[in-house]
Amino acid sequence: MAKVHLVHAHPEPRSFCSAMAREAERVLKLRGHDVSFSDLYALDFDPVVRASEFTERANDDYLVYALEQRHALAHDALAPDVRREVEALLASDTLMLVFPLYWFSVPALIKGWIDRCFLSGAMYGGKRIYGRGGMVGKRAVIGVTLGGREHMFGAQGVHGELASGMLRHLLQGTLGYVGYEVVEPFFAWHVPYCSDAERADTLARWCDFIDSHETRPRIAMPLLEDYDDVFRALPRTVSS
Repeated sequence: MAKVHLVHAHPEPRSFCSAMAREAERVLKLRGHDVSFSDLYALDFDPVVRASEFTERANDDYLVYALEQRHALAHDALAPDVRREVEALLASDTLMLVFPLYWFSVPALIKGWIDRCFLSGAMYGGKRIYGRGGMVGKRAVIGVTLGGREHMFGAQGVHGELASGMLRHLLQGTLGYVGYEVVEPFFAWHVPYCSDAERADTLARWCDFIDSHETRPRIAMPLLEDYDDVFRALPRTVSS
């Protein structure tokens, strides 16, 4: 049995994206997994980074957000909504994100959740990135709904590459960066314009994907051993 933290963000609870999140929870629980579920809209999660979220500051005069995250973690002073998510992330074996593609990227609510909950010190920091990051040994799984058709993406598509292009900031620059093994994403194509039969087929494929996510291909990440000379030359300073 694995522990899975499922994070979902869609403003319409009856959407196909929300159905994907609920089906993922159902399939995981049927397999005996322990699932925690954060519906960020239902939780009214605040995605905005603010100095005021830190009730105890390391430096009251100048905000360096990453350093204040470390200080709050060390002094048990995290904001309650962040603490809840961080505890779930650290306790889980798998992080699952389910969201719609907005403007070649993640919704602002997902981005803000990452900004506030991927804690410096706990999940990354200094040379603790990629294969040495805080989340090494854990898995990240992504399910994305979008309006475009599959042929519109890829090397010959009008929009270009999806996973290795427009979502590289998430898959490598965020999830891989903190040490997750990142599973090749699942994409639900053309969702707003599909027939009911096509949506049912997509949902069935998604359930199969969830059921076999542990054995799905991973995205290759940089090997830090190839860059040890560069790391040794870096100054031991932190800036933001």
